[in-house]
Amino acid sequence: MASNKLQKKDYTRASLRAYFLQNGMNYSNYQGLGYANMLYSGLRKIYDDDDQLRDALKENVEFFNTNPSMVPFIGNLHLAMLDGGANAKEVKSIKMALMGPMAGIGDSLSQFCLAPLFATIGASLAQDGLILGPAIFFLGMNITLLIIKLLMGNWGHKLGASIIEKLSSYMEQISTIAGMIGVTVISGLAVNFVKISTKLQYVAQVSETEEKIISLQEMLDAMLPNMLAVLYTGLMFYLIKKKKWSTYKLVIFTIIVGILLSVIGILG
Repeated sequence: MASNKLQKKDYTRASLRAYFLQNGMNYSNYQGLGYANMLYSGLRKIYDDDDQLRDALKENVEFFNTNPSMVPFIGNLHLAMLDGGANAKEVKSIKMALMGPMAGIGDSLSQFCLAPLFATIGASLAQDGLILGPAIFFLGMNITLLIIKLLMGNWGHKLGASIIEKLSSYMEQISTIAGMIGVTVISGLAVNFVKISTKLQYVAQVSETEEKIISLQEMLDAMLPNMLAVLYTGLMFYLIKKKKWSTYKLVIFTIIVGILLSVIGILG
């Protein structure tokens, strides 16, 4: 149900709270804590009931990682959709699907455009002995990124409101598409960053006088490249989703399994 309680100042406040996103950075849920903190003031207005607010905050402490400059866009879109009555699960799918694309845009803008620009200006002044050089780099980067955060937050607010107004009847389809994008991104990360191979081999009798050593890894790659990585990622998902394992349990489990299987010669 739509609450329509948020005003423009609430979205601006959320954009400013996003400036402290990285203060809660950790290797369990990355920016999840900072993201929930950014939404807090808005969620407190949307949900009158303390239990609902607590559940909403818990849901948004989950893993989240994108470029900090783009977070106000995602966060304010998130708040605008919730305030307009969108289903929390549908909004979550859109939020997760936006992480990757917005990270690419934000990284390109901040790291490969603004940082070299202000660093070049600052370094040239510093070479001439002017203390203004470091100040220009520091102030130029921070002021520009703050302006970008505010602009992106305003855009996210307007887009979220227009989605509810114009596309409310298509939210289920939009959520499904967003979920598919999210799965595609996670699948790509899994096969690129999870590296598992086996050293297991066996001898096959080719003829009465000839034998051939067959590598199990080569057979698996022929059937489905990166099969072991996909299966292990699926196991991690199962342990998180069904068994409620924490990140730390998964890390310890992975280390122990990796060492044991390597010692007995199964993993390469």
